[in-house]
Amino acid sequence: MNDQLVNSCDVVVIGGGAAGLNGALMLARARRSVVVLDAGAPRNAPAEGVHGLFGREGMPPAELLERGRAEVRGYGGQVVSAEVAGVERAENGFEVRLADGRALRARRVLVATGLTDELPDVPGLRERWGRDVLHCPYCHGWEVRDQAIGVLGSGPLSVHQALLLRQWSADITFFPHTMAPPSAEEAEQLAARGIRVVEGEVGSLEIVDDRVVGVRLADGELVPREAVAVAPRMVARVDFLKALGLAPVPHPAGEYVPSEAGRTEVRGVWVAGNVTDLSAQVGGAAAAGAAAAGQINADLVAEETRAAVAVYRGGGAVGER
Repeated sequence: MNDQLVNSCDVVVIGGGAAGLNGALMLARARRSVVVLDAGAPRNAPAEGVHGLFGREGMPPAELLERGRAEVRGYGGQVVSAEVAGVERAENGFEVRLADGRALRARRVLVATGLTDELPDVPGLRERWGRDVLHCPYCHGWEVRDQAIGVLGSGPLSVHQALLLRQWSADITFFPHTMAPPSAEEAEQLAARGIRVVEGEVGSLEIVDDRVVGVRLADGELVPREAVAVAPRMVARVDFLKALGLAPVPHPAGEYVPSEAGRTEVRGVWVAGNVTDLSAQVGGAAAAGAAAAGQINADLVAEETRAAVAVYRGGGAVGER
């Protein structure tokens, strides 16, 4: 189901994941006209289930999103399949241009487009991503508990990732890959936790019968593993905001859009979810979307009140809403 695009609305929500849909739900229930623009590429699509979300534990991501879309529509919100090409200032708000040439006007914008996971160039990683290649133990650690897990060095948080995964399995092997070997302090920590370090560049993942069976080093050695963890470089998806002067800034784990409780430096534009909080899980992203929606509605109420006061002082009629 895809709603017909309207010409204008109170709030346009860019991104149809947990943050965007929950924000849209709150706004629709606040009797705001709201349009969700969903490019249809959720970050967690490869995962079998959503974890750490009480009441919905293990639910397939696609099912959760479909329920969310139905709930938004149930309160009069619209959900449109579309990719945003750009956002520009316009009279009384913003003009949102879509990749197919269409456009709509909105008084406020909530950006909830999430992020892109940039993985090391190792054959097998992308193909197994979200299955037996993982990055968040809180999301998928239980599913690989007590297995032989390899941790591929990819950035400054990789040693921490290996130490963290030790909580889920006693069989952890750390592969520095192209990184420098662990520092003396890190090496001591890894050794103290019984984490083996295998130096040498990783060539590929070994896949047999649609599952990971090992990590193949560039020199040909095969280290048997049943799952592999890697910390991707996480980059906020906000190229379409360039015209507003809003761009992501560096973060130890990638790039994100800084905000004050969801409010960006560009007046009228809010962000929620992974676009501003790289570590947010589904529950946290949804909560941030709801919080941003409350702020957006309050901002609109303040604007409408100022306008009403001006009319009232001029002897005009008092509006119902």
